[in-house]
Amino acid sequence: MNGDNGEKATEGFVTVKTAGQLFGLPLERVRDVFVPQGLSRVPLAPPEVAGVLNLRGRIVTALDLRRRLGLPSRGEGAPTVAVGIEERGELYGLIADQIGDVLWLKPSSYEANPTNLDPRWAQVCCGVYRLDDDLMVVLDVNKLLDFSQFGAAA
Repeated sequence: MNGDNGEKATEGFVTVKTAGQLFGLPLERVRDVFVPQGLSRVPLAPPEVAGVLNLRGRIVTALDLRRRLGLPSRGEGAPTVAVGIEERGELYGLIADQIGDVLWLKPSSYEANPTNLDPRWAQVCCGVYRLDDDLMVVLDVNKLLDFSQFGAAA
């Protein structure tokens, strides 16, 4: 973010990497970060639902970002992290390959979804930030957790 023209960094994001791609989740939506353990499969759940788990006495629906975004499966036993998101009173854990940093970004480095963005991603992403050495795709949490749009693909 060179060439600072006095613009304030106003948008905070928790970053995760999945299949080598950097994704950003709006900081105000993130409740916690944890290692998903004790995952129980849910019969007849959409394929992107990895299962449910107990996190400090609360049931968490674990959503695999790789499956949700149509990315290749991770290797068996590969390490994962989960980002806790609360939506309509329910707790979700978005499973990613690794957690990144919290970034505070300037609105001037934000761009709407590129026209060549995969249509599956365009449904759940709201734009990108150009960073000095990477491109961060911003996930739209509301759309990511809207299971109705994925029923036809399952």
